[in-house]
Amino acid sequence: MKKEGISSLKIAATYIGTVVGAGFATGQEILQFFLRYGYPGLAGLLISTVLFIVSGYIVMDTGKRLGADSYREILIYTSGRLIGKAIDMIMTFFLFGAFAVMIAGTGALFSQQLYLPELWGCILMAGLTAVTVLTGFRGVINSISMVVPFLLMSVSVICLLSVVKTPPDILWRPAAEGNGLSGNWFGACILYVSYNIILSVAVLGPLGAQAKGGEALKLGSLLGGLGLGAASVMIYLALSGDIPEITRLEVPMIYMAGRISPGIQFIFALILIAEIYTTAVGSLYGFVSRFKTLKETRVEKTIFVVGVSLAALFLSRIGFSNLVKYLYPLIGYGGGVFLICLFYSWIRSRYKGKGRIKMIDKSS
Repeated sequence: MKKEGISSLKIAATYIGTVVGAGFATGQEILQFFLRYGYPGLAGLLISTVLFIVSGYIVMDTGKRLGADSYREILIYTSGRLIGKAIDMIMTFFLFGAFAVMIAGTGALFSQQLYLPELWGCILMAGLTAVTVLTGFRGVINSISMVVPFLLMSVSVICLLSVVKTPPDILWRPAAEGNGLSGNWFGACILYVSYNIILSVAVLGPLGAQAKGGEALKLGSLLGGLGLGAASVMIYLALSGDIPEITRLEVPMIYMAGRISPGIQFIFALILIAEIYTTAVGSLYGFVSRFKTLKETRVEKTIFVVGVSLAALFLSRIGFSNLVKYLYPLIGYGGGVFLICLFYSWIRSRYKGKGRIKMIDKSS
């Protein structure tokens, strides 16, 4: 009996969940890539929303036509063997690094907001993520898609209450642009999309291969991109009312939640941990699927996943603070090359027909 494909709503929720992580939920990504440029950042958010819709669909459509079971096949098909393998190496490293940073972020939240030992939070996130990944791809999709609706609703409520308490300043403009990420707001929004897509392709590629059909991919991409755009605009408006206070904070949204009430701040800290979890799951799954470990025996899968989780737990002791400002833009530059290759290969394939793409040699 043929296995039922993944629905458009689950596709949208999974897409949002792979992008919405610690950097997004803390408000740090919106601050660094959009709000720091003032009101032109709103235009950047609109452009990024369109790019998320289009690029997300192309990744999943390519994954479906390739029958991809890992991101490596998509990288090599779209970028060629030389560039594809270079991006593959970079992406594999950053997936592991992103997983370690999510662990570190959980530890920081345990210490700073829940007043519990930092190591407890690190161990909890590493263990929970490992168990989820061991359930297989369907388990990964189900766990992410179940969490996302609650996360979006919670962020929306906090943003709405923040806007009511402190009206947004949409006309705010900094004295100077280009604070380390890019020379201007347009470059920053391109970097924002490119690094999110290159990290999300680890889940989006196989997701496309298991979708119900082309219409499910189109609707899922549309809903996912619009959801990301709407949430980003809400965070932008909520934070803009407290410029310049929040520009010096590591977790601006925690500060905003605290201004509403200490209880809401505590609840949002728990929500933030859930958002970190969705990114951690996507990162670990992408990393281990790169080595085809998820196809091996149960014992081999468990040993490898646990080993990777322990290594990331060890690396997480380095800390979380500068990831969004320094590491994410670096990923973005590599992602920019991938996006160019992705769009080119997809447009080229349209002229050759819409059927299944000729499979690449997965062993090379």
